[in-house]
Amino acid sequence: MRIPATIFLAALAATAVAAPVSYQVDSGHTFPSFEADHMGGMSVWRGKFNSTKGTIVLDKEAQTGTVNISIDASSVDTGNDKLNEDLKSPNFFDAAKFPAATYKGKLTKFENGAPTEAQGELTLHGVTKPVTLTIRTFKCKPHPMTKKEFCGADVTATIDREQFGIGFGKQFGFGMDVKLAIQIEANVAG
Repeated sequence: MRIPATIFLAALAATAVAAPVSYQVDSGHTFPSFEADHMGGMSVWRGKFNSTKGTIVLDKEAQTGTVNISIDASSVDTGNDKLNEDLKSPNFFDAAKFPAATYKGKLTKFENGAPTEAQGELTLHGVTKPVTLTIRTFKCKPHPMTKKEFCGADVTATIDREQFGIGFGKQFGFGMDVKLAIQIEANVAG
C-alpha cells in the first residue's frame, strides 16, 4: 500500500512542529532580582544579578520542558557598592569560592499551552535544595525585529537563605526569607 505524498508530507510537518525547541537566555533582558530583610524589618533591600545565561527547552505539544540557568554571583548589584562587595564575600554568596548559582528543573502545570510552574533544584553557595518557581506569565511570539520566535516570563519564589548556608545577619535579627522575582526572555537557539 502506497501512502500519498501529501499525507506523508503533512505527517512529517506535524512531527517537525511537535519537536522540542531550544531557547537561549537573552542576558540583556534577563535579570533575577531579590528582596531581603535588613535589620529585622527596618527596611527591605533589593538587588539583581546582571549576568545570567542558560537554556530553556520547550515542547508545546507534549506540554513539557526543561530549564537550565546559571547566574554569575559576582554580578550582584544593589545600587550600593559597599553592600555589593559584602554580598560577594564569604558572609553571603562567597563568589570567589562559588562563582555561580544554578537552577535546573522541569516546566510543569501547563495551562492554555503555557507552563505555570518550574520544579527543580537551586544550587546557591554550594548547597543544592529543591525550589519550585511560580510562573506568573509565560508567552512566546515572533520577535518584531529578528522575526524568530522568542519567549518571556515573569517568575517568583521565596527561599530561606539560611538553608543555603547564608545565615549572616540572623544574629542581628535579619529575616532569612528572600523573595525572588525573575524577568526572563529567551530566543530560539541558532
